[in-house]
Amino acid sequence: MIVAALAALALSGTAFAAPQASSARKQATAKAGASKPTAKKPARKGAKVAKPVAVPVEPAPVMPRSENAERLIAWVGAAHDNGKLPYAVIDKPAATLYLFAANGDFLGETPVLLGVGIGDDSTPGVGAKNLDDIGPAERTTPAGRFVTKFGRAFGRQRVLWVDYANAVAMHVVTSLHKNEHRVERLLSPSPEDNRISFGCINVGARFYNGKLRPQFEKRGGIVYITPDVKPLDEIFPRVRLLPYLAAAGDATGAGAAR
Repeated sequence: MIVAALAALALSGTAFAAPQASSARKQATAKAGASKPTAKKPARKGAKVAKPVAVPVEPAPVMPRSENAERLIAWVGAAHDNGKLPYAVIDKPAATLYLFAANGDFLGETPVLLGVGIGDDSTPGVGAKNLDDIGPAERTTPAGRFVTKFGRAFGRQRVLWVDYANAVAMHVVTSLHKNEHRVERLLSPSPEDNRISFGCINVGARFYNGKLRPQFEKRGGIVYITPDVKPLDEIFPRVRLLPYLAAAGDATGAGAAR
């Protein structure tokens, strides 16, 4: 994907060329409100629009959830932090997205491609930079809680804007350069080669169009992204309340059973 300050980033396939993907994944039966962006981001000089890349086999997740993802998912469910919106948790270490309905029902998981840079913040002003001026270390997928909406990007493509100010979007895997091997990266069993975009989150078309889009299309949703480096409690301070929420839930359940 593309994490640049312009919509061209969200749909341009240009990205830092990381090492070629490892062997292809075995074919598997495989509270904050943000207003919906009304203006599309201008194209950067020389930017091209990338077309979605066909994924011949639906990626099959094989990585276990990280401890951070487990804690975050448990907290969101216990605190109902998502309100009445569907939500997704992106586990960066596992390069996996977990999708939930507004009521907390688990709807599925899928591998994703992320920013090539290891880090938890977008570089200040990265949205105003030209693609060629964005170094590999700046091409990060930021960690945090994001209120997301579908909106237009360059070329009138619709993407799920995660961090509109920094041009971080979620969309179907795209590429302009075959040497990026994005499909192979998405299908490979290791999450280590899933870092290739400018920061945007690339998702396989079947999962994106069949599961994620129907949930987020009407009212948007919440996307939670776990950190690479920072402690989870620094990004999500209220996760510290999880033991108390769990205890309160257990007490309520015990009282109801009497």
